[in-house]
Amino acid sequence: MENPRTIMEYIQVAAGYLRKQGCDTARLDAELLLGHVLQLERMQLYVQFDKPLTIPEVDAYRAVIGQRARRIPVAQIVGEREFLSRPFKVSSAVLTPRPETELLVEAVVERFVDHERPTILDIGTGSGAIAVSLACQLPQAAVTAVDVSPEALAVARSNAESCSVDVEFLESDVYEALSGRRFQCIVSNPPYIPSSEMANLQPEVQHEPSLALDGGPDGLAVYRRIAAQAAAHLEPGGSLLLEIGWDQGTSVPQLLRAAGLTVLETRTDYAGLDRVVISVWNE
Repeated sequence: MENPRTIMEYIQVAAGYLRKQGCDTARLDAELLLGHVLQLERMQLYVQFDKPLTIPEVDAYRAVIGQRARRIPVAQIVGEREFLSRPFKVSSAVLTPRPETELLVEAVVERFVDHERPTILDIGTGSGAIAVSLACQLPQAAVTAVDVSPEALAVARSNAESCSVDVEFLESDVYEALSGRRFQCIVSNPPYIPSSEMANLQPEVQHEPSLALDGGPDGLAVYRRIAAQAAAHLEPGGSLLLEIGWDQGTSVPQLLRAAGLTVLETRTDYAGLDRVVISVWNE
């Protein structure tokens, strides 16, 4: 990179460099990363566009731009991602929360907002975005969240603490640590990418944990495990809500029906793709 003097010049050069490295959102990335270095909001960067940078600031900016050029996700570089208007800490140990997952949370809230004390289980909590958001939006709920990764659970606990909510976090491979326990709602965004497609993912996604992405040979391995034991962990009339891949709008409901659940609806995301399946267990 060259050595321009001002905030705007550094943004322009960094964006051009990132564009050459294949980053689709080069300008936005350059702005977000400089804002991170300077501890400024994006709008503040433009208010101070002609401000020169100090040598330490330039060095720090070069470092984060270098990381982004290696296609490390911006969220991992800055250490957080916004989800439902709240900042969530993220790391290489967790899947970066996606906007479409907000639809899953909203569907749960819609079903349980009027319940006095709903019990909710989040399977594969990762950063805790789903569980913590539900605890924030349904303060009357008792939320339990499980993950097989201790590193992910550490991130999730930190996010719960930052949001000042009480969530029970357990290290568990799906239902392993939940023998005998039942819930009014089970929610999950499980890994759903077929193993054969993992190598073809965008470079940014390949920096995220494969454990949270690889859904087995057909992308349905974890769905099968969740569905097979759902009846043993749902209260009668309890709900199971799942995020799915865009091409799983037929296969996942079939799995749920085969497990004895009643599929109520499949909701689409902002792009019109199948994304959330809502089902219930009627004993």
